[in-house]
Amino acid sequence: MSSSAPPGALRSPDTPFAYPAGATQAGRPRRGTSPFPEDETGRASAAAPVQLEDVTKTYGRQRAVDDVSFSLNPGECTVLAGHNGAGKSTLIKLILGLTHADAGRVAVFGRDSGGRGAAALRRHIGYLPETVALHPSLTGAETLDFYARLKGLPTGPNAALLARVGIAQAARRRVGGYSKGMRQRLALAQALLGQPRILLLDEPTTGLDPASRLLFYDLIRELRNAGAAILLSTHALAELEGHADRVIVMRRGKKIADGSLSDLRRQADLPVRVRLTFDFPLGDIPAGWQRMGAQRLERSCAEAGKLAILNEALALPGLADIELDVPGLDEMYAQFLRREDD
Repeated sequence: MSSSAPPGALRSPDTPFAYPAGATQAGRPRRGTSPFPEDETGRASAAAPVQLEDVTKTYGRQRAVDDVSFSLNPGECTVLAGHNGAGKSTLIKLILGLTHADAGRVAVFGRDSGGRGAAALRRHIGYLPETVALHPSLTGAETLDFYARLKGLPTGPNAALLARVGIAQAARRRVGGYSKGMRQRLALAQALLGQPRILLLDEPTTGLDPASRLLFYDLIRELRNAGAAILLSTHALAELEGHADRVIVMRRGKKIADGSLSDLRRQADLPVRVRLTFDFPLGDIPAGWQRMGAQRLERSCAEAGKLAILNEALALPGLADIELDVPGLDEMYAQFLRREDD
């Protein structure tokens, strides 16, 4: 970590997250060498970390989750997008086994998330809730040790984990004196205890300054590269560009869109704007283009027609620069919601 980093920022890790060969998350010997849970025969489970199939959850007359299916895969960061009341928090509770589906199936490594052995499954899940409740009388180190013991994990690695999230200097201070951002970093540290194979993060960057947010996503990238399946629920969609492998859009309990950013751009069918800059003032302009100044042209096109327009632009004499303005995640999200309202 450079000495110029802001105080309290998330620390760049010195070593990547990795499971020691032949050890569990707690470092104890076990039968297999895979970091994944084992089935009754002692073989590592080959099932997807999380699988939801036609899941419905009702509270009274309200369907909080309505016939939703998706999976979380190793090495993938999936974003769950939606307004309050869209069903995001209920989906996380279903995966954690804290509530049960009225219909459909929720499986963690092939097993019922709320069934027999659910407590053992939760050892492989790291969870950061939207609202963090930490005891103000405990120090940061005591708090992390408490959560480690709850998971049956050793407390030895906790000092390094506190350093990794940027609060090592406050480890002996009481949490009641922490800022909001420091409490959020401590909560993130407890979610990372034991190098979980599944991470469920609800509004994880709340309270983090911009520099800490960037380093947070570096940490997420490292965990993803180590094979963790990550579900990230957030309202801060604009900051997710380049960090999300997949986006699921929820609306009133229903899944209304699901795919990679490129998939969603095709589904949203929003226009792409192409801007050209030339070395000299233009005379006549090609058909379909608009003049934006003496040496600039602009044109909108569908996502599917982008390559044809770029090929046309490259053939124009005097071309000095090309700019592409593609729809962002915020714009695509708004488009999917508009379609549902129509």
